[in-house]
Amino acid sequence: MKKLFEMGGVIAGAILIVFGIGALAMGVTGRNEVRDSIKREAIVGTPDMTPAAIKQEATKAGLKGVDLPTCSVAGEAITTGAEAKCFASYMRIHALEATGGLTYAQMGRFLDENGNQTSDESKAAIDPKTKRPVENQARNLWVTETALATALSTSFFAERVALFSMVIGVALVLAGIGFLVLAYLGVLRQRVPARGRVPAAAS
Repeated sequence: MKKLFEMGGVIAGAILIVFGIGALAMGVTGRNEVRDSIKREAIVGTPDMTPAAIKQEATKAGLKGVDLPTCSVAGEAITTGAEAKCFASYMRIHALEATGGLTYAQMGRFLDENGNQTSDESKAAIDPKTKRPVENQARNLWVTETALATALSTSFFAERVALFSMVIGVALVLAGIGFLVLAYLGVLRQRVPARGRVPAAAS
């Protein structure tokens, strides 16, 4: 039974090491894939993407009660998930500036004859070219911003998942090594007599 437990420890240790190496490899591959995908978009932060500059713009636009970004990516190429998330936070402020501080749900679908927002299609102005109600372009802008910002935030999440996989991989490798060490020490205890004890003479 002791030998069986020792062999079980060796097998468990080997399996943990294999799974750990696999998880570590998948994590590294995933992180590299995320960063390569971000680089392909060639995104560069605009000059106003600093906490001080965006605060001035938000104040000038009359935005109130808005959480302003605390990171900075002005003039920087966006290559990591953290930078992508930071860029997305500035995009939200830019969208709020364009919509007068209104979010998608707070805006009307159409514009009336006076340029006011309305969700009542019967009150909307009619485009003479398309013969359809005039859409609220600010609302459409918000849809575009949300889609792009969500994609950038997703890259941040994906990079964090890859990092978590790498950490788990290292932990599994260390645990596997620990199992092997314990199993090896168990074998030694069986082979080497304790100090001060004399092996029993053969009958």
